[in-house]
Amino acid sequence: MTSILDGHSIIPVVAIEKVEHAIPLAETLLSGGISVLEVTLRTDAAIESITKIINSVPELIVGSGTVCNEKQFKLSQDIGCKFIVSPGLTPSLLDLARESQQDFLPGISSASEIMLGLEYGFNRFKFFPAEALGGITTLKSLKGPFGNVKFCATGGIGAHNFLNYLSQDNVSAVGGSWMASSELMAANDWLKIEELVKHAVSLQSISV
Repeated sequence: MTSILDGHSIIPVVAIEKVEHAIPLAETLLSGGISVLEVTLRTDAAIESITKIINSVPELIVGSGTVCNEKQFKLSQDIGCKFIVSPGLTPSLLDLARESQQDFLPGISSASEIMLGLEYGFNRFKFFPAEALGGITTLKSLKGPFGNVKFCATGGIGAHNFLNYLSQDNVSAVGGSWMASSELMAANDWLKIEELVKHAVSLQSISV
């Protein structure tokens, strides 16, 4: 099973509070060297922001996050999201994703949830909340019984530890908000965001 996220090891995960931040954020990420973005559906501005980015900055691969039900999944499809991320998994979401062939990254926090996802044909999962679940120690433990599974680790991931996660064989990507925090967006500090993005990309490139 392949994913549009293959080859993208750093995924900014953002909550956009104001629609006017959408385009500057997208352009800043691209200029910093990142071409993928997960916009969480936690704010009233999320849907309009995603739509604006998709229409105005087509070079960026945009997906929706915090998708918790079928309505949000279908809405994400309708507005053209390239991928959909959920904090967990349910049979109804797995069924919908499998039927639609949508690029879906379901969240897991246990071996049982991984086994359920595998039954539905998924072998890439969001490991969330990573740090609270034991982080790298847990990921190493999961590698034994689930050697064919790859994870995108999110939750407590930042500049201080993202390389440690990416060094794990079963981690294909990390997601986090440290490069484009709500505070930086509220301050329109796009230069700082670009600086943080470039720093993360350079560190990742050196470690490869």
